[in-house]
Amino acid sequence: MRVPAAAPRYDAVLFDLFTALLDSGPLWREVAGSEAAGASWREECSRLAYAAGPYRPFGEIVTAAAQVAGLPPARATDLLRGLGELEPWPEAPEVLGRLRERVRIGVVTNCSDELGHRAAIRVGVPFDTVVTAEAAGAYKLRPEPYLLTVERLNVRPSRTLFVAGSPGDIEGARGAGMDVCWHNRRHLPLGEREPPLAELDSLEPLLALVG
Repeated sequence: MRVPAAAPRYDAVLFDLFTALLDSGPLWREVAGSEAAGASWREECSRLAYAAGPYRPFGEIVTAAAQVAGLPPARATDLLRGLGELEPWPEAPEVLGRLRERVRIGVVTNCSDELGHRAAIRVGVPFDTVVTAEAAGAYKLRPEPYLLTVERLNVRPSRTLFVAGSPGDIEGARGAGMDVCWHNRRHLPLGEREPPLAELDSLEPLLALVG
C-alpha cells in the first residue's frame, strides 16, 4: 500500500528577491567602486525605502541614496540595469522548482514593477505572483506588500512562510502575521531583533522546513 505524503506545513512560501534569491552584493560593490561605498549606498537605499511611507519611485530612491553615500547620481542607472541581470544563488532554481510542486511560491520585493518582474525571471522558475512596492503602493517593511501577496494567492498569513534576505525583512513579514526564516548568506548580525524561525546559509533546508 502506498502511503500518501504528509501535507506541507504551509500553503505558500514567499521570498525577498534581491538578497534571498539573487546575489546582488557584488553589483553594489562594482558600481559603487568599493566594498565600503557599496555597503553605504545599499544601507542608505534601504533606509530611504523603509522611511518612504507611500510608494516613491524606486529610481528616485536609488539616486538619492547614491548622493547621500557620496556617489555620482548617474551610477544609479548602472545599478538599476544590473539589478535586472543578476544571477540566482546556485541552488535556487532546483529548490524552488521542488517547492512549487507542493506549495505556491511568490516574490515580495522593494522595487518597481518593471524591474521586479525582469529580475524575477532570472531565478529560472515561474512564480505564482511577483509583488513589488510599486504594486502595493508602499515599501517593505510596511505590511502592504506582504499582505497583497497573500491576497493574490488566496492564502492566510498564518499559513505562509516568508524567506527574508535582510534582518529588517524579518520584522516586516512577522508583523504581517507570517512565519519567517532568514536566508543569511552574507552572515549578517541579527542585532537586537527577535530571532526568526530558522537562519539558513543555503536555500536547501527550506524543503524540510515546508515539509
